[in-house]
Order: sequence, then structure tokens, then C-alpha cells
Amino acid sequence: MRALPLVLLLSLAAGPVLAQAGKPPTKPPAETPTPVSPVTVMPPTEKPKLVATWPENGQTVAPGVLVLKMVFDQQMTPRDFAYDLGSAGGDKLDCLRTPRLLNDAKTFVLLCTALPGKTYAVALNPAAPGGPAFSNLAENRAAPSSLSFTTGTGDPVTNLRDAMKAAGLGGLDMPVDEAPDARKTAP
Repeated sequence: MRALPLVLLLSLAAGPVLAQAGKPPTKPPAETPTPVSPVTVMPPTEKPKLVATWPENGQTVAPGVLVLKMVFDQQMTPRDFAYDLGSAGGDKLDCLRTPRLLNDAKTFVLLCTALPGKTYAVALNPAAPGGPAFSNLAENRAAPSSLSFTTGTGDPVTNLRDAMKAAGLGGLDMPVDEAPDARKTAP
């Protein structure tokens, strides 16, 4: 058997790169990126259902500070909500403008003040086609629902801690988000 020259052995082992000795290696042309818009595909979902509230429908509660609690059967979108605080002939409930979605992603809480001896009616997702509404993560709107309750004439709830306790909420379920400290976020 005859020995092959070293150059031939190297070119066979290294492939076409060494076989093209003297020629600079060429890179394939760079592909231009294809722009893609972000898309989230959600499986079909049922409409979210309101499964619990505080106060419960028809319940009589103490006047004063009140945390309105609305619990849905699935995870909801935090910034989508629609409610009417003075619907169906009830007295207008005085509340903050924006409810807070708690960490379970199913429970909204809204800080309110209720006067003694009143009947309040709250409509959730009142007829507002195309507008904001309580919606799940797939943007499927919850069916419209309502809640009615009355306040007694006894001693009022005067602090947030007691109002949260009455609604069955813990210390982390604060109905109000703290604003960021401007000194920490300023450039």
C-alpha cells in the first residue's frame, strides 16, 4: 500500500475548507430579519362568572368604610372593568374609581364608603358593548350581573383594617395600590 501525501490527507480530513487553499473563506449572505408582531393565542374560554361578592346579594352590613369584593371563577385582566355604582334605583355608592385585582387574579376589591340606612345596587358589566368590561385573560367578557345590599343604622366601620376583616381579606389584599415614591423614580 502506498502512502498518500500529507496535503491530500489533510484536505480529505478537513473537507473543502483546506481544499480551497489560498482562497479566503466566504460567509453566506446574512438573512434580513423577518418582522413579527407579538401575538398571544388563547384557547377558547367560557365567559367568566361572578361566583362570590362581599357584601352578598341582599345582605345588610354596617355603614362606613366598606371593601366591595367581587370574585370570578377564572383569572381576569387587571385593567378591564366596568361597573355602575348607582344602578337599578339604588343609592349611589361612593367608591374609588379603580378596583384592584388581587394576587389570585380572580378577585377584585374596591374601597368604598357606605351611609347608614341605604340600599345600594351595583351593576357589573352593564350594557357597554365594545367598551371596557370585566374580562378574562382571553378578553372574553363576563356576563352582566348585579349586586344589591343595605346598610344598617348601627355603629359604622371607621377604619380600613376592620373593613378588610369584614370582607374576609388579609393584610396583603389591600384594596388600594401604593403610589411609587417619586423620589426613587425621579431621574
